Amino acid sequence: MANYKSIAVIYGSDSSEWEVSCRSGEFIASRIDEFKYDVYEIFARFGKWKLVAMRKANSMRMPFPEGAQPEVDKTDFSVMVLGEKVQLDFAYIMQHGAPGETGLLQGYLEMLGIPHSTCSAFVTSVAFDKYSCKRYIQDADYVKFAPDCVIRRGEDVHNFCKMVTERLRFPVFVKPTDNGSSFGISKVTKPEDLPSAIGFAFSEGRTVMVEQGIPCQHELTCAVYADGQEVKALPVIEIISQTGWFDYDAKYNGLSSEVCPAEIPEELSVHIQEISKRIYQHLGCKGLVRIDYISAPDGIYFLEVNIIPGMTNASLVPKMVRAAGMDMTYFLSKIIDNA
Repeated sequence: MANYKSIAVIYGSDSSEWEVSCRSGEFIASRIDEFKYDVYEIFARFGKWKLVAMRKANSMRMPFPEGAQPEVDKTDFSVMVLGEKVQLDFAYIMQHGAPGETGLLQGYLEMLGIPHSTCSAFVTSVAFDKYSCKRYIQDADYVKFAPDCVIRRGEDVHNFCKMVTERLRFPVFVKPTDNGSSFGISKVTKPEDLPSAIGFAFSEGRTVMVEQGIPCQHELTCAVYADGQEVKALPVIEIISQTGWFDYDAKYNGLSSEVCPAEIPEELSVHIQEISKRIYQHLGCKGLVRIDYISAPDGIYFLEVNIIPGMTNASLVPKMVRAAGMDMTYFLSKIIDNA
């Protein structure tokens, strides 16, 4: 177990998720142990990394006004604060989307030898791309995978749509492979709507996956973390969406209910937790991840791995932490101390 002093919480991103990332990062910064760590909030977007607020241990949070926000020195991951150079010795990454979920930020920190809260650069890059992640774990016999087709920008959309209609049953879900928060995702019920949905997905990424819809009994999610001794799973949540699926409005505009712990048979809940721990270990994850599923009549279907799940007060993982009877500050200390 390492002892860190200066914790940098990095939020903002180069993707459409940057505002969600800011809310998550601010929440995390506010819950990190105020008696144990100095916390430095870094807003990072399109290559500009600025210190927007800091909180020394046992002190109040001090925001920096725009125009007077110190820039992070990327050569050694330090920042000048009030004439004093602060060496940031741990990064809590809360960037949804690029570069925090693509592995680029992790690669930078790993080259400098700076410990961080998430999976390695390699695991992050594999897990963030929905298509790559499915292929990486597709031989697992403990979870099912929906049939899919994939197209990259520049390929023939007409021929691709023809292949989709031959191989998959409708409805299908069209999604960019490398984005989150449901940006760019569409549910398509008839073939003639495929081209526009693919174009919409391409507005958010360079690769698009069309995935066959699965008859859904329950939409479930489970977070997993390592506490230094073992891999543990938090309580399972069931997501009940008013929009028919867990889209942006359901996630962020109150059009869903999130039941935690999920009101499902205990054996199903335990099964989801065990599957989640196995996927976590299969991928070689560390830190905290959240894994999403659909429970169907013929079994449990994997949806995706969230390497950096949302962490606002209303987000899924904080609800799981509370349902597990843990204090959020205690939980974050576990993640930091065992990174």
